[in-house]
Amino acid sequence: MMTRIRFRDSGTGVLLVVIAAVAFSAKAIFVKLAYRYGVDAVTLLMLRMAFALPFFMVVAWRAEMRADVRLGRGQIAAVVGLGLIGYYLAALFDFIGLQYISAGLERLILFAYPTLTVIFAMLMFGQRPARRVPLALLLSYAGIALAVMHEVRLSEGHVMLGTALVFASAVAYALYLVGSGHMIGQLGTVRFTAHAMVVSALAVIVQFLLTRDAGLLVQPLPVYALGLAMAVVSTVLPAFLMSAGIRRIGSGSAAMAASVGPVSTIVLAALVLGEPMTSLQLAGLVLVLAGVSLIGMGRSRQAGHGR
Repeated sequence: MMTRIRFRDSGTGVLLVVIAAVAFSAKAIFVKLAYRYGVDAVTLLMLRMAFALPFFMVVAWRAEMRADVRLGRGQIAAVVGLGLIGYYLAALFDFIGLQYISAGLERLILFAYPTLTVIFAMLMFGQRPARRVPLALLLSYAGIALAVMHEVRLSEGHVMLGTALVFASAVAYALYLVGSGHMIGQLGTVRFTAHAMVVSALAVIVQFLLTRDAGLLVQPLPVYALGLAMAVVSTVLPAFLMSAGIRRIGSGSAAMAASVGPVSTIVLAALVLGEPMTSLQLAGLVLVLAGVSLIGMGRSRQAGHGR
């Protein structure tokens, strides 16, 4: 009976992570569709966060009502700092970068964050790398290099600038993951995530008010619809589905299950946006997924030993 329950939990966890990864990966498609209407990155990001903010405020409020201990000053400072790094800066770099590169390349670059997380954990906490880490890094970044070559051949735009911006997004998110472990242990995943998302949403709105004219809020109806879709489908739902999935199967297994994300983005980009799918791009995808899988297997085994 216990085995059946664990099997069901595992299957449900994988399903939740896969749905979350596909939903989150669809964000790049929504962004690219919205850019066709001439909206700029900061305005579009503001619409996404403004639509998502009420959801996270409700979750944050409910989490505080249920909490036994209120947030201390140090915890508030940590949540604000991590929220600005992990969701504000990461999202800003990503949205600007998507102006210059394809949705498929964006997803491959962002998916380098597990390898970056391992590197930062080694540098910041002195963790010794597993034997498979150098190979994982080599595979992942060789795959990204192939994907960038594919993009350069097909585009006359600022591919390297877009690549650098999206890679900066991956760096910011990896730093957030490394720094958030302690806070999640104190506050819980849902409580911490909700507060961090509220911080990032407010930061985006403030940036818009300080740097953009209010007239930019007047956009074609499809831009509002795409902003709402990004908020609900690619922000709120995946944030909590991923948390629920990780609770059931662990972070290592979740990282491996989430590898469906880049695949779904490339397929959706081809079907919806008409982005070409070449053998060079697919080869890069395979290498990136192989590298991330090696990292995920290492984490999964460590989690197993910890239990």
